[in-house]
Amino acid sequence: MSEPKEVALPEQSKIQAIASGASFYDAWEMPTTNPDLAPLEQFLRVMKQTPKWFDRLMVLRNRVVRLFGLKDLGAFSEMDESKPSSEYKTGDRVGIFTLIENDQNEVLLGDYDNHLSVVVSIHKKTDASTGSTFITVSTVVHVKNWLGKLYMIPVAPAHKIIAKRMTKSIGI
Repeated sequence: MSEPKEVALPEQSKIQAIASGASFYDAWEMPTTNPDLAPLEQFLRVMKQTPKWFDRLMVLRNRVVRLFGLKDLGAFSEMDESKPSSEYKTGDRVGIFTLIENDQNEVLLGDYDNHLSVVVSIHKKTDASTGSTFITVSTVVHVKNWLGKLYMIPVAPAHKIIAKRMTKSIGI
């Protein structure tokens, strides 16, 4: 199995416009073994495979940030597994995120708090020359204040590990 590769934000992606002025961003690309799945379906499939240690990290995160009055996001695995992707509407919670926008080539999910805003894109593209379908998972963070800067010190390196691991699940 191949490894995800770190890439630039996809040029055709809506997350490009959101990245302007970002404090942090990254993008990981992986060929998908399920090219017929829409981006939201790809995301839901990966979230169902979330390792337990990711959820334990979220529990720890939520306990710590509550001390500072920040939002408890829940856990990665807190999703209604029986809900089909077609029933999700803009504004619905999808795991730890809120659905911002959804179309056949990209889904934008995010969370906004008083210390930062986060948007995640799951972007699908097919290579015309090979017929291979690739998924790029991109994250853009805009820090709003000193608390957001402090928050990102441990989160940025942890995010890279988690984002790469989650993207790798697309190829499974």
